[in-house]
Amino acid sequence: MSKYFFTSESVTEGHPDKICDQISDAILDEIIQNDPEAHVACEVSCTTGLIHIMGEISTNCYVDMSSIARQVVNSIGYDNPQAGFDGNTCAVITSIDSQSPDIAMGVNKALELKEGNTDDNNQIGAGDQGMMFGYACNETPELMPLAISLSHRLAKRLSLVRKNGILKYLRPDGKTQVTIEYDGNKPVRVEAIVISAQHEENISLEKIKKDIKEHVIEVVVPKELIDDNTKIFVNPTGRFVIGGPVGDSGLTGRKIIVDTYGGYARHGGGAFSGKDPTKVDRSAAYAARYVAKNIVASNLAEKCEVQIAYAIGVAQPVSIMVNSFGTSSISDEKLTEAVKKVFDLRPSSIIKTLDLRKPIYRHLAAYGHMGREDLNVPWEKIDMVEQLKKAIQ
Repeated sequence: MSKYFFTSESVTEGHPDKICDQISDAILDEIIQNDPEAHVACEVSCTTGLIHIMGEISTNCYVDMSSIARQVVNSIGYDNPQAGFDGNTCAVITSIDSQSPDIAMGVNKALELKEGNTDDNNQIGAGDQGMMFGYACNETPELMPLAISLSHRLAKRLSLVRKNGILKYLRPDGKTQVTIEYDGNKPVRVEAIVISAQHEENISLEKIKKDIKEHVIEVVVPKELIDDNTKIFVNPTGRFVIGGPVGDSGLTGRKIIVDTYGGYARHGGGAFSGKDPTKVDRSAAYAARYVAKNIVASNLAEKCEVQIAYAIGVAQPVSIMVNSFGTSSISDEKLTEAVKKVFDLRPSSIIKTLDLRKPIYRHLAAYGHMGREDLNVPWEKIDMVEQLKKAIQ
Protein backbone atom coordinates (compact mmCIF):
# COMPACT_ATOMS: atom_id res chain seq x y z
CA MET A 1 0.00 0.00 0.00
CA SER A 2 1.36 3.41 -0.93
CA LYS A 3 -0.95 5.27 1.46
CA TYR A 4 -2.83 3.95 4.47
CA PHE A 5 -3.88 4.79 8.03
CA PHE A 6 -3.13 2.91 11.24
CA THR A 7 -4.63 3.54 14.68
CA SER A 8 -3.49 2.58 18.19
CA GLU A 9 -4.87 3.39 21.64
CA SER A 10 -3.65 3.66 25.20
CA VAL A 11 -5.33 4.16 28.58
CA THR A 12 -4.38 6.00 31.75
CA GLU A 13 -3.41 4.32 35.01
CA GLY A 14 -6.93 5.03 36.30
CA HIS A 15 -8.63 2.87 33.69
CA PRO A 16 -10.35 -0.10 35.44
CA ASP A 17 -8.33 -2.75 33.59
CA LYS A 18 -5.09 -0.93 34.31
CA ILE A 19 -5.96 -0.62 38.01
CA CYS A 20 -6.12 -4.43 38.05
CA ASP A 21 -2.86 -4.82 36.13
CA GLN A 22 -1.07 -2.52 38.59
CA ILE A 23 -2.41 -4.34 41.64
CA SER A 24 -1.37 -7.71 40.15
CA ASP A 25 2.15 -6.48 39.46
CA ALA A 26 2.47 -4.69 42.80
CA ILE A 27 1.67 -7.97 44.56
CA LEU A 28 4.18 -9.76 42.30
CA ASP A 29 6.85 -7.17 43.13
CA GLU A 30 6.32 -7.58 46.86
CA ILE A 31 6.57 -11.35 46.61
CA ILE A 32 9.68 -11.30 44.39
CA GLN A 33 11.31 -8.79 46.75
CA ASN A 34 11.08 -11.37 49.53
CA ASP A 35 11.14 -14.64 47.54
CA PRO A 36 12.72 -14.31 44.07
CA GLU A 37 12.01 -17.99 43.27
CA ALA A 38 8.27 -17.72 43.94
CA HIS A 39 5.75 -18.91 41.38
CA VAL A 40 3.07 -16.26 40.94
CA ALA A 41 -0.03 -16.05 38.78
CA CYS A 42 -2.09 -13.25 40.31
CA GLU A 43 -5.19 -11.77 38.70
CA VAL A 44 -7.46 -9.00 39.92
CA SER A 45 -10.94 -7.82 39.06
CA CYS A 46 -12.65 -4.66 40.24
CA THR A 47 -16.09 -3.14 40.13
CA THR A 48 -18.10 -0.63 42.14
CA GLY A 49 -16.72 -0.70 45.70
CA LEU A 50 -14.96 -4.06 45.29
CA ILE A 51 -11.53 -5.51 44.46
CA HIS A 52 -11.16 -9.28 44.05
CA ILE A 53 -7.63 -10.76 44.10
CA MET A 54 -7.33 -14.34 42.84
CA GLY A 55 -4.80 -16.77 41.43
CA GLU A 56 -2.20 -19.44 42.12
CA ILE A 57 0.82 -18.47 44.21
CA SER A 58 3.55 -20.67 45.69
CA THR A 59 5.92 -18.76 47.97
CA ASN A 60 7.65 -18.96 51.33
CA CYS A 61 6.82 -15.35 52.27
CA TYR A 62 3.73 -13.51 53.44
CA VAL A 63 2.40 -10.36 51.80
CA ASP A 64 -0.57 -8.26 52.84
CA MET A 65 -2.39 -8.26 49.51
CA SER A 66 -5.30 -6.14 50.72
CA SER A 67 -2.96 -3.36 51.88
CA ILE A 68 -1.03 -3.48 48.60
CA ALA A 69 -4.26 -3.19 46.61
CA ARG A 70 -5.39 -0.19 48.64
CA GLN A 71 -2.00 1.52 48.29
CA VAL A 72 -2.10 1.11 44.50
CA VAL A 73 -5.65 2.43 44.20
CA ASN A 74 -4.90 5.42 46.42
CA SER A 75 -1.68 6.26 44.55
CA ILE A 76 -3.58 6.32 41.26
CA GLY A 77 -5.95 8.96 42.65
CA TYR A 78 -8.99 6.98 43.73
CA ASP A 79 -8.58 8.04 47.35
CA ASN A 80 -11.89 9.68 48.23
CA PRO A 81 -15.60 9.07 47.56
CA GLN A 82 -15.80 12.05 45.20
CA ALA A 83 -13.50 10.20 42.78
CA GLY A 84 -16.15 7.48 42.53
CA PHE A 85 -13.91 4.75 43.94
CA ASP A 86 -12.05 4.90 47.23
CA GLY A 87 -9.08 2.68 48.08
CA ASN A 88 -9.55 3.47 51.77
CA THR A 89 -13.06 2.07 52.03
CA CYS A 90 -13.63 -0.37 49.15
CA ALA A 91 -13.98 -4.08 49.95
CA VAL A 92 -11.02 -6.35 49.11
CA ILE A 93 -11.44 -10.13 48.94
CA THR A 94 -8.75 -12.71 48.14
CA SER A 95 -9.01 -16.19 46.63
CA ILE A 96 -5.49 -17.66 46.40
CA ASP A 97 -4.39 -21.28 45.83
CA SER A 98 -0.91 -22.76 45.31
CA GLN A 99 0.44 -23.60 41.87
CA SER A 100 -0.69 -26.95 40.49
CA PRO A 101 1.93 -29.66 41.22
CA ASP A 102 1.37 -30.99 37.69
CA ILE A 103 2.66 -27.68 36.30
CA ALA A 104 5.35 -27.25 38.96
CA MET A 105 7.10 -30.53 38.14
CA GLY A 106 7.71 -29.30 34.58
CA VAL A 107 8.66 -25.77 35.50
CA ASN A 108 10.99 -26.67 38.37
CA LYS A 109 12.81 -29.35 36.39
CA ALA A 110 12.92 -29.08 32.60
CA LEU A 111 12.53 -32.10 30.33
CA GLU A 112 16.15 -31.66 29.18
CA LEU A 113 17.38 -31.88 32.79
CA LYS A 114 15.35 -35.03 33.39
CA GLU A 115 16.97 -36.54 30.30
CA GLY A 116 20.46 -35.90 31.67
CA ASN A 117 21.42 -32.51 30.13
CA THR A 118 22.68 -30.69 33.23
CA ASP A 119 23.39 -27.33 31.58
CA ASP A 120 22.41 -24.61 34.09
CA ASN A 121 20.02 -23.06 31.57
CA ASN A 122 18.08 -26.33 31.40
CA GLN A 123 17.14 -26.09 35.08
CA ILE A 124 13.59 -24.86 34.49
CA GLY A 125 11.12 -25.54 31.72
CA ALA A 126 8.67 -23.14 30.12
CA GLY A 127 5.73 -22.43 32.41
CA ASP A 128 3.25 -23.06 29.62
CA GLN A 129 2.99 -23.81 25.94
CA GLY A 130 2.36 -20.92 23.56
CA MET A 131 3.84 -18.42 21.15
CA MET A 132 5.15 -14.94 21.92
CA PHE A 133 5.92 -12.06 19.57
CA GLY A 134 8.39 -9.21 19.72
CA TYR A 135 8.56 -6.24 17.36
CA ALA A 136 10.67 -3.19 16.57
CA CYS A 137 10.76 -0.57 13.82
CA ASN A 138 12.63 2.64 13.09
CA GLU A 139 9.65 5.01 13.36
CA THR A 140 10.63 6.46 16.78
CA PRO A 141 13.87 6.84 18.78
CA GLU A 142 12.82 3.95 21.04
CA LEU A 143 12.14 1.82 17.91
CA MET A 144 8.39 1.52 18.47
CA PRO A 145 5.46 2.16 16.11
CA LEU A 146 4.55 5.85 16.13
CA ALA A 147 0.82 5.43 16.84
CA ILE A 148 1.25 3.50 20.10
CA SER A 149 4.21 5.68 21.13
CA LEU A 150 2.14 8.88 20.84
CA SER A 151 -0.91 7.24 22.45
CA HIS A 152 1.15 6.26 25.52
CA ARG A 153 2.72 9.69 25.78
CA LEU A 154 -0.69 11.37 25.60
CA ALA A 155 -2.11 9.05 28.28
CA LYS A 156 0.88 9.64 30.53
CA ARG A 157 0.61 13.40 30.07
CA LEU A 158 -3.12 13.24 30.84
CA SER A 159 -2.33 11.69 34.21
CA LEU A 160 0.55 14.10 34.84
CA VAL A 161 -1.51 17.28 34.38
CA ARG A 162 -4.08 15.84 36.79
CA LYS A 163 -1.56 14.85 39.44
CA ASN A 164 0.53 18.02 39.35
CA GLY A 165 -2.54 20.26 39.51
CA ILE A 166 -2.40 21.84 36.05
CA LEU A 167 -5.90 20.48 35.35
CA LYS A 168 -7.27 19.88 38.84
CA TYR A 169 -10.74 18.95 37.62
CA LEU A 170 -9.58 15.79 35.87
CA ARG A 171 -10.17 12.36 37.42
CA PRO A 172 -8.04 9.22 37.00
CA ASP A 173 -9.84 7.39 34.17
CA GLY A 174 -8.95 8.20 30.58
CA LYS A 175 -8.22 6.87 27.10
CA THR A 176 -6.18 8.14 24.16
CA GLN A 177 -6.05 7.15 20.50
CA VAL A 178 -3.90 8.24 17.57
CA THR A 179 -4.29 7.58 13.85
CA ILE A 180 -1.15 7.87 11.71
CA GLU A 181 -1.08 8.33 7.93
CA TYR A 182 1.61 6.31 6.17
CA ASP A 183 3.16 6.86 2.77
CA GLY A 184 4.70 3.51 1.97
CA ASN A 185 6.45 2.41 5.17
CA LYS A 186 6.96 5.95 6.44
CA PRO A 187 4.66 7.77 8.88
CA VAL A 188 4.01 11.25 7.50
CA ARG A 189 1.28 12.91 9.60
CA VAL A 190 -1.32 12.50 12.33
CA GLU A 191 -4.76 11.96 10.86
CA ALA A 192 -6.74 11.89 14.12
CA ILE A 193 -6.39 12.20 17.88
CA VAL A 194 -9.06 11.02 20.32
CA ILE A 195 -8.88 11.77 24.05
CA SER A 196 -11.52 10.84 26.59
CA ALA A 197 -10.75 12.28 30.04
CA GLN A 198 -12.80 11.70 33.16
CA HIS A 199 -13.67 14.98 34.88
CA GLU A 200 -15.54 16.54 37.78
CA GLU A 201 -19.10 17.80 37.49
CA ASN A 202 -19.82 21.33 36.30
CA ILE A 203 -16.81 21.67 33.98
CA SER A 204 -17.82 22.82 30.51
CA LEU A 205 -16.88 20.73 27.50
CA GLU A 206 -15.45 23.83 25.86
CA LYS A 207 -12.99 24.34 28.73
CA ILE A 208 -11.98 20.68 28.71
CA LYS A 209 -11.34 20.76 24.96
CA LYS A 210 -9.29 23.96 25.22
CA ASP A 211 -7.24 22.72 28.19
CA ILE A 212 -6.58 19.23 26.77
CA LYS A 213 -5.44 20.72 23.47
CA GLU A 214 -3.13 23.24 25.16
CA HIS A 215 -1.72 21.18 28.03
CA VAL A 216 -1.73 17.66 26.59
CA ILE A 217 -1.88 17.46 22.78
CA GLU A 218 0.33 20.45 21.94
CA VAL A 219 2.91 19.37 24.52
CA VAL A 220 3.15 15.79 23.26
CA VAL A 221 2.52 15.65 19.52
CA PRO A 222 5.20 17.23 17.29
CA LYS A 223 3.82 20.27 15.43
CA GLU A 224 5.10 19.02 12.10
CA LEU A 225 2.83 15.97 12.32
CA ILE A 226 -0.37 18.02 12.73
CA ASP A 227 -1.99 19.98 9.91
CA ASP A 228 -5.31 21.66 9.15
CA ASN A 229 -6.86 18.30 8.25
CA THR A 230 -5.95 16.57 11.52
CA LYS A 231 -9.13 15.64 13.39
CA ILE A 232 -9.13 16.16 17.17
CA PHE A 233 -11.87 14.67 19.34
CA VAL A 234 -11.95 15.44 23.07
CA ASN A 235 -14.68 13.71 25.11
CA PRO A 236 -16.78 13.15 21.99
CA THR A 237 -19.81 11.90 23.98
CA GLY A 238 -19.94 15.33 25.64
CA ARG A 239 -19.57 14.10 29.24
CA PHE A 240 -17.28 11.71 31.17
CA VAL A 241 -18.02 12.11 34.89
CA ILE A 242 -18.72 8.49 35.79
CA GLY A 243 -15.56 6.46 35.26
CA GLY A 244 -13.15 4.01 36.84
CA PRO A 245 -14.55 0.82 38.41
CA VAL A 246 -17.93 2.54 38.89
CA GLY A 247 -18.33 3.09 35.16
CA ASP A 248 -16.94 -0.25 34.04
CA SER A 249 -15.54 -3.38 35.66
CA GLY A 250 -11.81 -4.08 35.34
CA LEU A 251 -9.76 -7.23 34.88
CA THR A 252 -6.04 -8.06 34.77
CA GLY A 253 -4.76 -8.83 31.29
CA ARG A 254 -7.51 -7.22 29.26
CA LYS A 255 -5.26 -4.58 27.67
CA ILE A 256 -2.63 -6.80 26.03
CA ILE A 257 -2.53 -4.73 22.84
CA VAL A 258 -2.02 -1.53 24.84
CA ASP A 259 0.77 -3.35 26.72
CA THR A 260 2.65 -4.24 23.52
CA TYR A 261 2.58 -2.64 20.05
CA GLY A 262 -0.87 -1.15 19.67
CA GLY A 263 -1.93 -3.83 17.21
CA TYR A 264 0.88 -3.01 14.78
CA ALA A 265 2.46 -6.42 15.38
CA ARG A 266 0.93 -9.78 16.13
CA HIS A 267 0.27 -10.99 19.66
CA GLY A 268 0.41 -14.53 21.03
CA GLY A 269 -2.52 -13.86 23.38
CA GLY A 270 -0.83 -14.17 26.78
CA ALA A 271 -1.04 -11.30 29.25
CA PHE A 272 1.90 -10.09 31.34
CA SER A 273 0.76 -8.62 34.63
CA GLY A 274 0.79 -10.74 37.77
CA LYS A 275 2.99 -13.46 36.28
CA ASP A 276 6.46 -14.37 37.53
CA PRO A 277 9.21 -14.72 34.86
CA THR A 278 8.99 -18.52 34.60
CA LYS A 279 5.79 -17.76 32.68
CA VAL A 280 7.01 -17.39 29.10
CA ASP A 281 3.91 -15.33 28.32
CA ARG A 282 5.86 -12.57 30.02
CA SER A 283 9.57 -13.37 29.90
CA ALA A 284 9.69 -14.63 26.31
CA ALA A 285 7.68 -11.64 25.08
CA TYR A 286 10.31 -9.39 26.64
CA ALA A 287 13.05 -11.54 25.08
CA ALA A 288 11.40 -11.34 21.65
CA ARG A 289 11.30 -7.55 21.92
CA TYR A 290 14.98 -7.58 22.95
CA VAL A 291 15.87 -9.61 19.87
CA ALA A 292 13.77 -7.53 17.47
CA LYS A 293 15.06 -4.21 18.82
CA ASN A 294 18.69 -5.28 18.45
CA ILE A 295 18.07 -6.40 14.87
CA VAL A 296 16.61 -3.00 13.95
CA ALA A 297 19.23 -1.11 15.96
CA SER A 298 21.96 -2.94 14.03
CA ASN A 299 20.40 -1.71 10.74
CA LEU A 300 19.88 -5.30 9.63
CA ALA A 301 16.19 -4.44 9.03
CA GLU A 302 13.96 -1.37 9.15
CA LYS A 303 11.27 -3.33 10.96
CA CYS A 304 11.28 -6.78 12.44
CA GLU A 305 8.91 -9.23 14.11
CA VAL A 306 10.19 -12.19 16.12
CA GLN A 307 8.12 -15.21 17.16
CA ILE A 308 9.24 -17.69 19.83
CA ALA A 309 7.18 -20.79 20.73
CA TYR A 310 7.46 -23.21 23.65
CA ALA A 311 6.18 -26.53 25.01
CA ILE A 312 5.29 -26.65 28.70
CA GLY A 313 8.09 -28.12 30.80
CA VAL A 314 10.65 -27.93 27.96
CA ALA A 315 13.50 -25.41 28.07
CA GLN A 316 14.41 -25.08 24.38
CA PRO A 317 11.93 -23.18 22.19
CA VAL A 318 10.13 -25.39 19.69
CA SER A 319 10.46 -22.66 17.05
CA ILE A 320 12.01 -19.25 16.38
CA MET A 321 11.02 -17.05 13.44
CA VAL A 322 12.23 -13.66 12.21
CA ASN A 323 10.17 -11.63 9.74
CA SER A 324 11.71 -8.45 8.34
CA PHE A 325 8.78 -7.66 6.02
CA GLY A 326 11.11 -7.21 3.06
CA THR A 327 13.01 -4.36 4.75
CA SER A 328 16.31 -6.25 5.02
CA SER A 329 18.94 -7.09 2.42
CA ILE A 330 19.50 -10.31 4.38
CA SER A 331 17.08 -13.21 4.13
CA ASP A 332 14.79 -13.93 7.06
CA GLU A 333 16.28 -17.42 7.19
CA LYS A 334 19.78 -16.00 7.77
CA LEU A 335 18.45 -13.53 10.34
CA THR A 336 16.78 -16.41 12.18
CA GLU A 337 20.02 -18.42 12.21
CA ALA A 338 21.91 -15.41 13.53
CA VAL A 339 19.37 -15.03 16.34
CA LYS A 340 19.81 -18.69 17.30
CA LYS A 341 23.60 -18.20 17.48
CA VAL A 342 23.50 -14.97 19.51
CA PHE A 343 20.53 -15.35 21.87
CA ASP A 344 19.85 -18.16 24.34
CA LEU A 345 16.05 -18.19 24.56
CA ARG A 346 15.62 -20.88 27.20
CA PRO A 347 13.61 -19.55 30.19
CA SER A 348 16.51 -19.77 32.68
CA SER A 349 18.78 -17.86 30.31
CA ILE A 350 16.15 -15.20 29.60
CA ILE A 351 15.61 -14.68 33.32
CA LYS A 352 19.36 -14.28 33.92
CA THR A 353 20.07 -12.13 30.86
CA LEU A 354 17.18 -9.75 31.47
CA ASP A 355 17.49 -9.88 35.28
CA LEU A 356 13.80 -10.66 35.72
CA ARG A 357 13.77 -11.85 39.34
CA LYS A 358 13.60 -8.27 40.62
CA PRO A 359 10.61 -6.14 41.67
CA ILE A 360 10.42 -4.11 38.45
CA TYR A 361 6.89 -4.82 37.30
CA ARG A 362 4.46 -2.39 38.94
CA HIS A 363 5.75 0.57 36.90
CA LEU A 364 5.38 -1.40 33.67
CA ALA A 365 1.70 -2.09 34.27
CA ALA A 366 0.64 1.28 32.82
CA TYR A 367 1.79 3.02 29.60
CA GLY A 368 3.22 -0.10 27.96
CA HIS A 369 5.79 -2.80 28.65
CA MET A 370 7.72 -2.18 25.42
CA GLY A 371 9.69 0.89 24.44
CA ARG A 372 10.09 1.82 28.13
CA GLU A 373 13.53 3.36 27.95
CA ASP A 374 12.37 5.71 30.72
CA LEU A 375 12.45 2.74 33.12
CA ASN A 376 15.81 1.42 31.90
CA VAL A 377 14.47 -2.13 31.56
CA PRO A 378 17.00 -4.67 30.20
CA TRP A 379 14.97 -5.76 27.15
CA GLU A 380 15.23 -2.23 25.78
CA LYS A 381 19.02 -2.35 25.66
CA ILE A 382 20.75 -2.52 22.27
CA ASP A 383 23.85 -4.31 23.51
CA MET A 384 23.80 -7.24 21.08
CA VAL A 385 24.26 -5.26 17.87
CA GLU A 386 27.88 -6.20 17.22
CA GLN A 387 27.26 -9.88 17.99
CA LEU A 388 24.41 -9.95 15.49
CA LYS A 389 26.49 -8.29 12.79
CA LYS A 390 29.29 -10.83 13.32
CA ALA A 391 26.83 -13.73 13.22
CA ILE A 392 25.53 -12.55 9.83
CA GLN A 393 28.98 -12.43 8.21
